[in-house]
Amino acid sequence: MAKTNAQTKITKDDERRIAPRENLDPIKIKGLMSMDHRTLLSRDGAIVNASKTGFRLLVERKNLIPPEFRDALSLAELEGDQVVLTIVPMDLEISGKITRTKRVNKEVYEVCVDYSEDAPEYWREALMDMLPRASDYKD
Repeated sequence: MAKTNAQTKITKDDERRIAPRENLDPIKIKGLMSMDHRTLLSRDGAIVNASKTGFRLLVERKNLIPPEFRDALSLAELEGDQVVLTIVPMDLEISGKITRTKRVNKEVYEVCVDYSEDAPEYWREALMDMLPRASDYKD
C-alpha cells in the first residue's frame, strides 16, 4: 500500500494525544472483524502509526467486504465497534475499539483503533517495542 499524506500529516488530534504516535512503514493486517456487527469488515489493511494507546489503519475501499460499507462515503457507523484483527508479520491477534474513522480519499479510509481496556499498560508498551520497522529488515 502506498504512503499517503494521511500518514505524515500532523493534526490537532495528534497534539492532544495522551501518548505520542510513532509513524511506521505500513504493517500488513488481515481479517479486520467487527464483533458488534458480527461481520468481517476488511480482508486486509495496514497499520501506519501507533502509540501505546492504539493505532491508525489505512483500509482500501476495494478490501471492504460488506457492500453497505464499500459503497458508503463514511465509515462513521463503525465508530465504537469492538474489533479484532491480525498483525500479519507478528501473527498476532489483537482487539480494540474503533474510535474514529475518516475518508482519506476516494479509495482509502483511515480507521483509528484503541486497544482493549483490559490490555495492561506494560503489554501495550511491549507491543510498541515489538512492532516491525523497516530497520529490522535491512542487511
